[in-house]
Amino acid sequence: MAVTELPVLNPATPPVPKPRRLHRDTVTAWLYLAPAGLLLLAILVYPIYQIVLISFYDYGQEQAAGAAPPRWVGLGNYRELLGDGQFWTVLANTFGFGAVCVIGALAVGTGLAVLATRVRTVPRTLLFLAALGAWSTPAVAGSYVWLFLFDTDFGLVNETLSGIGFRSMDGHSWTYGTLSAFGLVAAEVIWCSFPFVMVTMYAGIKAIPREVLEAAALDGASTWRTTRSVILPILRPLPFIATVQSIIWDFKIFTQIYVMTNGGGVAGRNLVLNVYAYQKAFAGQEYGLGSAIGVVMTLLLLSITGLYIRTQRRSDAW
Repeated sequence: MAVTELPVLNPATPPVPKPRRLHRDTVTAWLYLAPAGLLLLAILVYPIYQIVLISFYDYGQEQAAGAAPPRWVGLGNYRELLGDGQFWTVLANTFGFGAVCVIGALAVGTGLAVLATRVRTVPRTLLFLAALGAWSTPAVAGSYVWLFLFDTDFGLVNETLSGIGFRSMDGHSWTYGTLSAFGLVAAEVIWCSFPFVMVTMYAGIKAIPREVLEAAALDGASTWRTTRSVILPILRPLPFIATVQSIIWDFKIFTQIYVMTNGGGVAGRNLVLNVYAYQKAFAGQEYGLGSAIGVVMTLLLLSITGLYIRTQRRSDAW
């Protein structure tokens, strides 16, 4: 019986190309995303174009009413802005306040997510209902509730602290001092921001296969080692998403600052960029300068978010 020899494959022979399934999937994904993308372009591109355009003009109340034509000033609004010492103070306030809110929301949300995985059904349900209530409360209503709780004369916080022995808190004003006012607003922002982080992290923790955690326990890994070497690497995309969302939300806070500090605090000591832009554009009727502040704030947000994304991608590559 003759033995049929098998052909010898040449290692240099290029492999047979596979069907371009990946390319078709990419095209299909773009087709599904196209309607939402077009809608976003329609509602974002024109307003951004207008605010950038107005930032190059001397545009006040007369120009808005049509009584006088806008006067081209080029980069004049930006030069005036960068030469204003108050702008740099407000910029520092914005970065400090935003950083505290982002870190606080991530810490509180992650801690409560871990707690939710350790408690029974009834306490977990109550925790999620409380978080949902904080998340769904309108910003204006939530701000006034916090102001009432920390009211100088009738606030529950001052009465409680005074009743347990802190007599200096009797009649204490939480919104007068710069740091205490920022701290109060930051607490309210964290209160209404942590539910997103908590729900996101809780879903990620519950999605971790139980077999992975059991294998780590059988290998003798401690709780800290399991968290650092097993849970956090698996959950890494979720803190990334939560951080980017928190940066975008917390660095453009307006309502809480405006309501709780009565428009920016005593002598503008609690201003952030959004409130500062509002004061310049509407209170001061300098729409061109207010638009320039909006453009600067948008560029700063894009830079911070882009830098964070780039850092995360580099760490993933390592």
